[in-house]
Amino acid sequence: MTISTGRAALIAAAAITALSAASTLLAHGNVTPQAVDTSALPDLAGGNETWLTENPYANAAPEVKAKAAQIGESAYGQNCARCHGLEAISGGIAPDLRYLELGPSGDEWFVERFQHGSSHDGKVYMPPFGEVLGQKAGWAIRTWLETQHTDE
Repeated sequence: MTISTGRAALIAAAAITALSAASTLLAHGNVTPQAVDTSALPDLAGGNETWLTENPYANAAPEVKAKAAQIGESAYGQNCARCHGLEAISGGIAPDLRYLELGPSGDEWFVERFQHGSSHDGKVYMPPFGEVLGQKAGWAIRTWLETQHTDE
């Protein structure tokens, strides 16, 4: 039995598509949050227990803000990208965080979701990361997200 070249190519393409879809589906299982090393960032006023309402790195010295953004980019990639998308570009699973408002109003929304998560009708849409990753990591992620902001 012989298979035509066109049919063989079609079967190969279908197999590759099926394998890539299977690996993508398996990637969205339960995932343990990855620790974030924030030791290079200065301690926050009030320590890690009292949550600030505004991003402490937004108006920090340029080198502190840059370090926070660097740490935040890594932390985002390890803990947030699976749902919110690489480079904060959502594929539709969760909100596209590039559109998150800048400044205090965006900070308020971000810290509420980061600290407490989001659930509706008994379904968890975002787990609470606040106690797991800590405030410094949260604000570092927020600092990096602001570098990705767009109004488009």
